[in-house]
Amino acid sequence: MSGEISPTGKYSSPGSSPQLRASHADRDRVVDVLRIAAGDGLLTSDELDERLEAALSARTLSELAVLTADLPAVPTAANGTAVEAKDVVRIEQVFSGAVERTGRWVLPRRLELAVTWCDVTLDFTEAVITQDTLRIDVAMAGKSLTLITKPGVEIDVDGLALIHCKFRHRRAQTPTDTPTTLRVELAGQKTHGKVVVRPPRRTFGQWLLRRPAPSD
Repeated sequence: MSGEISPTGKYSSPGSSPQLRASHADRDRVVDVLRIAAGDGLLTSDELDERLEAALSARTLSELAVLTADLPAVPTAANGTAVEAKDVVRIEQVFSGAVERTGRWVLPRRLELAVTWCDVTLDFTEAVITQDTLRIDVAMAGKSLTLITKPGVEIDVDGLALIHCKFRHRRAQTPTDTPTTLRVELAGQKTHGKVVVRPPRRTFGQWLLRRPAPSD
């Protein structure tokens, strides 16, 4: 295949020069790809640190290209452009259906929840992680706020005031050396209802596989 590999891991046109100088935006795009890859378990903590350091000091596009050549490209929209994280996403909902963010949704840099008597579920197991910290400003009354985590996702509720609200945090059994790929900081106030932090539920097949074998 002719052409050079772009900072997102895809080949560029044959006419592009590998010695073009890299801009701040080029470095930021590579950093996003690396963080997403680490969040998907494709890079270890040491590999992520090493590549991030190389990306931030890269001077040319060719230096950036080698850092992502073995990684999937960042998610793209229907028109082929890269999906970028929004600075702020605000969710406002009152006495209506449940709010769910699941699958490969792109995490914003900050999330605002202004929700009254609606269940909210934020599933981070397949989310596209583009930064190491997500702040969630909570102004929520009633029902449940559920955060579904995976290894490497840490939840900090120190800044969240709970008023007549239950809190349950169920941690999955993970190795102690698992690197932290995302820190979710909750701040604000949750009144009534409950806040649940848990790993994903096992499927029926997974449950069967973990059942003890029948005795002879």
